[in-house]
Amino acid sequence: MENNQPIGIFDSGIGGTSIWQEIHQLLPNEKTIYLADSKNAPYGQKSKQEIINLSMKNTDFLLQMNCKLIVVACNTATTNAIQELRAKYNVPFIGIEPAIKPAATNSKTQTIGILATKGTLNSELFHKATEMYQDTTIIEQVGHGLVQLIESGQINSAEMHALLQSYLQPMIDANIDYLVLGCSHYPYLIPQIKKILPDHIQIIDSGQAVARQTQKVLEEKVGISNLKQPEPVFYTNTNPKVVSEILGGKYHVEEIDF
Repeated sequence: MENNQPIGIFDSGIGGTSIWQEIHQLLPNEKTIYLADSKNAPYGQKSKQEIINLSMKNTDFLLQMNCKLIVVACNTATTNAIQELRAKYNVPFIGIEPAIKPAATNSKTQTIGILATKGTLNSELFHKATEMYQDTTIIEQVGHGLVQLIESGQINSAEMHALLQSYLQPMIDANIDYLVLGCSHYPYLIPQIKKILPDHIQIIDSGQAVARQTQKVLEEKVGISNLKQPEPVFYTNTNPKVVSEILGGKYHVEEIDF
């Protein structure tokens, strides 16, 4: 089944580009439209209804661009709004949730850490996921301030290192052997995180799993593109330089008000 319409991807800023990169690598012939709602970042501190409203606004924009499938490349938006999105729109949605299952299943110490936003950790979907692993100690940590520093280009700053040290040290002390990154912004912090964590602690994020699920839904329900490596499209409602830099300056990023 052939379908050359684009895949739409949105996030509360630049973090979802980590998901976009996995999708683009796995599916290079799919046209992608990425929407960075940086003006409203971070979503993790907003109310559930605010997150739903923003997610619908982003979806409306992407559907106007004729997208065949929407990837919600934001943990907070997935855990708070994806049920409402699926109920309202007649298009497949791929969500992103903290990868608790592989961490809890493979943990030898039966203790794992989760670094996520307040919105994700407080969500009903997250609580349902953690309830399945009663035998595993799950240490939750809200990543206060991390998204703001990433959005302002301060990934390698002293302030970032100090915040990560304060968030990760209690997990190290509690003997975790897996750290789950529960925000699509956080994979950009992996080099910083590795400087703090002992080598035996494994880091898990959801990017590859989301890309594989996207491929599966395209093959089974929507249709695969036969375009030859189309140029991806990036939109942001703040300074396009931030998105461009996180992508290594390879792509044009257009600033629009949405």
